[in-house]
Amino acid sequence: MFVAKSHNPPLAALLIFAASALIAATTLLAKALGTETLGPALHPMQISHGRFLFAFIAIISAVGVLRPHLARPHWGLHVGRTSFGWLGITLMFASVAYIPITDATAISFLNPVFAMVLAIPLLKEGVGPWRWLAAAVALAGALILLRPTPASFQPAALLALTAAAIIGMELIFIKKLSGREIPIQILLVNNSMGLVIASVAVIAVWEPPTQAQWAALAGIGVLMACAQACFVNGMARADASFVAPISYATLIFAAFYDFAIFGVIPDAVSVTGSSIILTGALILVWREARSRRA
Repeated sequence: MFVAKSHNPPLAALLIFAASALIAATTLLAKALGTETLGPALHPMQISHGRFLFAFIAIISAVGVLRPHLARPHWGLHVGRTSFGWLGITLMFASVAYIPITDATAISFLNPVFAMVLAIPLLKEGVGPWRWLAAAVALAGALILLRPTPASFQPAALLALTAAAIIGMELIFIKKLSGREIPIQILLVNNSMGLVIASVAVIAVWEPPTQAQWAALAGIGVLMACAQACFVNGMARADASFVAPISYATLIFAAFYDFAIFGVIPDAVSVTGSSIILTGALILVWREARSRRA
C-alpha cells in the first residue's frame, strides 16, 4: 500500500495492467457467485458484503505492517464516498449475473463520463466541447450495449448503467478526499465503513455459503484490495493521461475470463458498443492530456 513518489512510467504501466487483470477477476468471481456455478446463487448484497469483509481484512493487515501516519478523517466525505461505492459495486455484481462480463465492464467505463457531468454543478468545473463530444460518443456506445429493441433489450444492462452513474458520483467524493488524506487511509476508512453498511444490508438476504463460495468471496475481497493498491501506486508513478488508457485492458481481461470460464463469445453488438465507449473514453483522456500541457 506504500505509495512511492518516484516517476517510473514502465512500472506504472505494469501496476495498472495488473490492477486491470485483478478487477476483471473480481467480476468473474461475482458472476460465479451470482449464478449457480459454485452452489445456490448468492444475493448481490451478500457478494458485496464478502468483498468489503475480506478487503477490510487485507487492508487492516497492510496497515498493521506498514504503520502509516493516519490523520483525522473527513467523515462527511467518507460517508458519501462509501455509500455510493457500496451501492454501485452491489448493482455491478447484480448485473454480471445476467449479462456478459464484457458488456458490464464496458458500461462501467462510463463512470468518468458521469463524474464529468456531475462535476459541473458539484465542483463548479467547466466542460468544453471536446469533453461533451467524448461523453456523447461513450453514451452512444452504452445505448448500443443496452440493445434497445423489444427482441434484444437486456433489462440487467440498466443495472450496470445505474452502477456506472453511481460510481461516477463516488469519484466526486474521491476527488475531494484525494487532496486531504493519504491513499491508504482513504482505503482503510472506505472499507471499514463499507463493511458496516454491507453487514447491515446483508442480514435480510444472508444464506450460508458453500466452501467454494467462501473461497470466491475471499478472492473478491483480496483481489479488490490488491487492485486498489496497484492502481494507487501506479497513479503515483506516472501522469494520469499515461496510465488511464492502460486501465481499459480490464475489458480485454473480462472478455478472456468470460470466454475461458463461461464460454461466452462477445457478439457484434458487444464489440461495437464496447469499442465506441472506449473511443469516447480515449477522447476524454486525450483532451485532458492536451489541457495539462497547455
